[in-house]
Amino acid sequence: MAYMVLLHRVGMCPVLVADAPFFSIPAIPSAALSPSLLLRCSMAARLPPANLLWITTPIMRESPSAQGEPSTSDAVGDNYSAARVEDSQLFLSVPALNQAASYLAQTASFLTQCLPVPGYVGLSEGDQELVTLPPAPAAGRLSVQTSVESTGTNSSLGQADSGGNPSQENAGQMVPSHVFQNGASLFHGLVERARKTVRGSADDIGWLQHDQSLPTTEDGTARFLEILDSVRKNEHKLPDSVVYLLVPGLFSNHGPLYFVKTKAYFSKMGLACHIAKIHSESSVSKNAREIKEYIEEIYWGSRKRVLLLGHSKGGVDAAAAFSLYWPQLKDKVAGLVLAQSPYGGSPVASDILREGQLGDYVRLRKIMEILVSKVLKGDLQALEDLTYERRKEFLRQHPLPQDVPIVSFHTEASITPSVLTALSHVAHLELPIAADGSSTRIPVVMPLSAAMAACSQLLVARYGEKSDGLVARKDAEVPGSVVVRPERKLDHAWMVYSSLKEEPGDQADTSQVCEALLTLLVEVAQKRRHQMAMKDE
Repeated sequence: MAYMVLLHRVGMCPVLVADAPFFSIPAIPSAALSPSLLLRCSMAARLPPANLLWITTPIMRESPSAQGEPSTSDAVGDNYSAARVEDSQLFLSVPALNQAASYLAQTASFLTQCLPVPGYVGLSEGDQELVTLPPAPAAGRLSVQTSVESTGTNSSLGQADSGGNPSQENAGQMVPSHVFQNGASLFHGLVERARKTVRGSADDIGWLQHDQSLPTTEDGTARFLEILDSVRKNEHKLPDSVVYLLVPGLFSNHGPLYFVKTKAYFSKMGLACHIAKIHSESSVSKNAREIKEYIEEIYWGSRKRVLLLGHSKGGVDAAAAFSLYWPQLKDKVAGLVLAQSPYGGSPVASDILREGQLGDYVRLRKIMEILVSKVLKGDLQALEDLTYERRKEFLRQHPLPQDVPIVSFHTEASITPSVLTALSHVAHLELPIAADGSSTRIPVVMPLSAAMAACSQLLVARYGEKSDGLVARKDAEVPGSVVVRPERKLDHAWMVYSSLKEEPGDQADTSQVCEALLTLLVEVAQKRRHQMAMKDE
């Protein structure tokens, strides 16, 4: 039920006048009342908080109608509770932000119902302002127009007089409808932007798993652990009939040790292994073309097919090469491993670069643009291609071929206190120590592990999602692939940069993990060929 009050202007101070219709306020349940909510509603209605409380108190005590219909306050209370639960789930670990988000969502809902829309006219008579508002959407509420019609008076609403003609005085004071349209549009835009900021990437994380049209994944974790145990016992099964190509991810040009240890490990086993020298800060489509050229060059030089392992954005670039150039590559490649790759997108990239996200308010996008474009001489599109919108658009236009063997590998970062102080070895610095030209190597270290742990904790606090620090585990699973989900805590940088702290002796290192992943990929490819042969027979 809608309750009507009149706002009478006395200079610049509004006062409340009883028994006159002006402002429609929906019933608010008593549990929803708080000082912050009353203050926000009073500011929108230009009423002191005390008057607003006086208005809502009778609404809370309204009893159900004689026909047995439920009261409006109960309906609104149910709606309020449902909306509050939905929004608060994002901030369970941040109570202050949870409370602010709930107040924001509910205040926006109440004020939206009070906004005028085209078709309703605001008139003035004397020094009183009369505004009619649209009917509330909930069932059982009466609109302002209905309430006024029930009083039997129509002169103050600008209705036709006894002669059938509207009053000339009221007609001249009609407010143009486009004013209400612009105001409503502006307010709804602000509400939508606020909601987008509060929700962030909550609706996008794991979208690949929610799409029923995509093929399902197969769990290969158990078989991977068996292979890894054999590798640590020096039982190597990788064939030398293929060439192995390692595709690095973002900022690999500025980390000289990126995949170097793994390449040396494969070479000691007598396997042909290469690192794709691509510009890591280039767009996905540009790197896809360069990877395609790498594959063709290796194939025509060795007459061997290529097995690829791409880390982070390198996996996305390699998969894009398959999607864009599969007719040219299908006879030259044997499969692909995507290790910690944001195949579905990254919440970190989206929150920094998308409009209306948290990055907008601290100018993170501008900072990243300067860092990537000016300092690293790259293209900001390299990061934009990892946002959810860009990944969805690309995969709709260029789906990954279903007949290519794929293995997906993703992990979760550790957030223990020891990790927060860990340093990663990313490069060497040559320093001369004598006049004869001899030099010594000094390791260049960075707090990558600490940064990954902090980002992982942030994603858990905001979205409740596990990640390796940059990529949510749900977004790293390629539809139709064999997925490896180890329980061991490994951050996003562990795959390519070693920590200065010695690892426990019972744990495999990065090179052994890469060998086990590629061995699993060989088995998946052999199984597929056998299934296709049986199908042909």
